[in-house]
Amino acid sequence: MTSIHPGVTATARVEFRVRPVDYRHWKIATDGPVATLTMDVDEQGGLRPGYELKLNSYDLGVDIELYDAVQRLRFEHPEVRTVVITSGKEKIFCAGANIRMLAASPHPWKVNFCKFTNETRNGIEDATANSGQTYVAALNGTASGGGYEIALACEHLMLIDDRSSTVSLPELPLLGVLPGTGGLTRVVDKRHVRRDLADYFSTRSEGIGGKKAVQWRLVDEVVPRPKWLQAVAARALELAERSGRPTDATGISLSPLEKQREDDRISYEHVTAVLDREAGTVEITVAGPTADAPTDVAGVRAQGADFWTLAVTREVDDLILDLRTNELSAGTWILKTRGESDKVLAYDRLLLANRDDWLVNEILHYLKRTLKRLDVTSRSLLALIDPGSCFAGSLLELALAADRSYQLFGVFEDIDPDAEPAALHLTEMNFGVLPMGNGLSRVQTRFYGDEPALEAARGEMDKPLRADAAAELGLVTFAPDDIDWDDEVRIAVEERGSFSPDALTGLEANYRFTGPETLETKIFGRLTAWQNWIFVRPNASGEYGALRKFGTGQRAEFDRKRV
Repeated sequence: MTSIHPGVTATARVEFRVRPVDYRHWKIATDGPVATLTMDVDEQGGLRPGYELKLNSYDLGVDIELYDAVQRLRFEHPEVRTVVITSGKEKIFCAGANIRMLAASPHPWKVNFCKFTNETRNGIEDATANSGQTYVAALNGTASGGGYEIALACEHLMLIDDRSSTVSLPELPLLGVLPGTGGLTRVVDKRHVRRDLADYFSTRSEGIGGKKAVQWRLVDEVVPRPKWLQAVAARALELAERSGRPTDATGISLSPLEKQREDDRISYEHVTAVLDREAGTVEITVAGPTADAPTDVAGVRAQGADFWTLAVTREVDDLILDLRTNELSAGTWILKTRGESDKVLAYDRLLLANRDDWLVNEILHYLKRTLKRLDVTSRSLLALIDPGSCFAGSLLELALAADRSYQLFGVFEDIDPDAEPAALHLTEMNFGVLPMGNGLSRVQTRFYGDEPALEAARGEMDKPLRADAAAELGLVTFAPDDIDWDDEVRIAVEERGSFSPDALTGLEANYRFTGPETLETKIFGRLTAWQNWIFVRPNASGEYGALRKFGTGQRAEFDRKRV
């Protein structure tokens, strides 16, 4: 590898591709319909030097493994109906995010860490809601902060009753920050803990255990230590009985993702990203399928991880994570597609016609989650739609996720006057199959409060929409001709690069999520935003702030003014 962005060495890059054989912090065991994910963090296995992961505390590396494990259980183990998350250490489930790591990390690292952790927790909930894999938190010891937040992502919480184990969110009293991965939101919105009780709980650093934890809805049940293993096993089997997941299906292997990373280029089989660090841009091109779609679900299973929709989703997912974490100054992402729209639509039709199949269901939900990851990425997104593009159905979602889109009116006369003009294709895939975090499709979000515009767009489903028609429907922002195309795109990119990145992040996060507020939009739009603000305040991160003074025996010094 050659040089990368100033201040970041090749060895410092974070790699999100991982395999179970390389896990340092998690163990997966399956027994028929029940899988057990055991958290047994290697104290010396931190992703960066300078801290020890004591008491099952975690950093980004621990969470990368958890994300991979959740993905593999969904695709590789269709027989699994219940997933039990527990600890491999005595009397401690998880102490949460490692404090030394947080105190030493620059602010962008904390932001990306919190965002990825949020997305991983949401993925656990999505597996319970949409994959028939119910997650159970078997808290065989104290769960503090982010450790309790892992549990909150699970559907059923069991706490060992040994007079010492508790659940807690001690970030406010101990660290001067907030539970940054959805803790507060899940306590009140998901667990339905009363506001006054939530207030008391979140200011009590030692936490709450025993019967009171059940009475306050912080956990679902407490179990005496002598009955612990038997009770967890019985509850896991009981929940497994409620699942509609198949009992006789064979999973597919998520084979290692092929990737080449050069100084200014990241390449996969179907996705390419070209970086221009001087301009602060990344040009991302997603290629449509070159082969025809299989004729049935058997063909999907036979292709496995090579099935185009699954393969391209895995590549886009990895690319988003790579760019978000390793290329902080590449603030504008330019989205392009290349290929035949008819082939894209054929793959979509196959998936839509077989949504009841467990594997097809997983592919669609994975695509949904990856597009959601794009939605919450703090980068400016520009879609360019020109001849040779295949923004159709599932790939049209990329353009609909963009902050602006440009569709060429006509063709490039000097390059290929005989080319077929670019056309968009709206299909059923764009009307609810791949919802955003607000629960609406991207078309619904685009036309929120404008029902006639939404119905007009719906009336043009399954038709090729050239630039004039797409612009009239409001599906693209601008439709310049070939005379104005280069200048309009250049000005848009240069203008974006001249603005304050902080202001752009706030701007984009505010208007991307119109409509109803949900658990997800609260976590990303409200909690994460305030958490990130609190993280940079002197009361938390200053020389005498709580994060700096934690564990030193010295009290933090707070600026007492409310802001």
